[in-house]
Amino acid sequence: MTMKKKLTSLLTASIALAMVATGCSSTKESDTKTTTTAAAETTKAVETTKAANPVEITFWNMFGGGEGDFVDQIVKGYNDSQKEVIVKQLRLESNEYYAKLSTALSSSKGPDVAVAHVDRISPFVKAKQILPLDGLASKVGFDLKQVSDSNIKSVSYDGKPYAVPLDTHFHMFYYNKDLLKKAELLNDDGTPKLGDLTPDGFKKTLAQIQAKVPGVQALAVNTPYFQEPFLNLYYEAGGDILNGDMTKSAINNEKALNVLKFYMDLYKNKYSDLNDKTPWDSFHSGKAALWFGGVWEAGLLLNDKALNIGALPLPAIFGSQTHWGSSHLLVVPSYVTTEKQEASAKFMKYFSEIGGKTWGQAGHVPANSAVTTSDEYKKLPYRNFFIEAQKTVKFAPKTDKYTTIITTVSESLQNILFGKQSPEDGLKSLDKQINDILTN
Repeated sequence: MTMKKKLTSLLTASIALAMVATGCSSTKESDTKTTTTAAAETTKAVETTKAANPVEITFWNMFGGGEGDFVDQIVKGYNDSQKEVIVKQLRLESNEYYAKLSTALSSSKGPDVAVAHVDRISPFVKAKQILPLDGLASKVGFDLKQVSDSNIKSVSYDGKPYAVPLDTHFHMFYYNKDLLKKAELLNDDGTPKLGDLTPDGFKKTLAQIQAKVPGVQALAVNTPYFQEPFLNLYYEAGGDILNGDMTKSAINNEKALNVLKFYMDLYKNKYSDLNDKTPWDSFHSGKAALWFGGVWEAGLLLNDKALNIGALPLPAIFGSQTHWGSSHLLVVPSYVTTEKQEASAKFMKYFSEIGGKTWGQAGHVPANSAVTTSDEYKKLPYRNFFIEAQKTVKFAPKTDKYTTIITTVSESLQNILFGKQSPEDGLKSLDKQINDILTN
């Protein structure tokens, strides 16, 4: 007899015994023991079947480099921790990821669970291509209240969460202690002397670095992806990309103009190098004193004590601590079968609750508050400042046209930086382009 037939016979016998026991008005002690034994054997048989036939799910993500190593650890940890689900990982190039994910969602052929950024899911929700996850989370015992309110709010549409937020990522203010010491701008406790935190006051600090430590950039600016440093200070100034109901552009104003002129002054005075195509490398190699860099760089910059680098939340140069941020999420496509939906939910629960501890080492601030309040996480360098900075993140507006809008913003800012348009003309043109996108 095959194993499958044996299991079938065992299940049939167990059910029959249970039915007989239920039908008796007076059950003897021996009958109860028989029924209990049969039920235990049935449970064991079902568990054996699950172990022998685990549900296999495909997991798509775009994480490379150090981030990819941490994800590998999480996937392996989950697969080794249980026998009901096997996660098969497919890593795609970041520059092609969303094109392939969008095609997969449209054709109903692709991953069972996938990574997405918070500013990318609105079109998927609108097209009903991803599932709301509150019911699935409850089914596998995953309490979404563990996830921070700001993260849950960022993925909720009509009161339902359509993703499991894994983290918040944003920029920190990294500083090279050795260079600041040469510039006489390092306190005894290893923190920077920043002086007056205004645009002019900050430029005076940069001027002192330039004078005392010639040959390095005072502040490396992420010119290749300038939309992010621009939004950091524009949000500090109280600016928005769109108006409150997301029907019109709100970017052509004095706040945006002042931020652009601030950065252009940095380039003009050689505090920053406009033509530096890899500013992150410049800071890492000691060729820049200050850097507004991603939390995802923390492992590289803060774990190597020889670099002697510190970190703080971004300075409130334009009046507030509000700054740009995004978030990695896990989503489940609508075409996924019920069986694989549940398997995917179990994996998401593990990634958030257990994998979050590993993910936090990469630098991203885990969305699961049980992780960020743990002693293990707090022992990581400078993470108290990371948690502080996470509280004032401003996520992208929840419009399905955001991808097109931010691409347009990026292109327009490059035109302004490199002199193809004046800041005034560039903002006016950008304002019109955004309104055209919203109208069409």
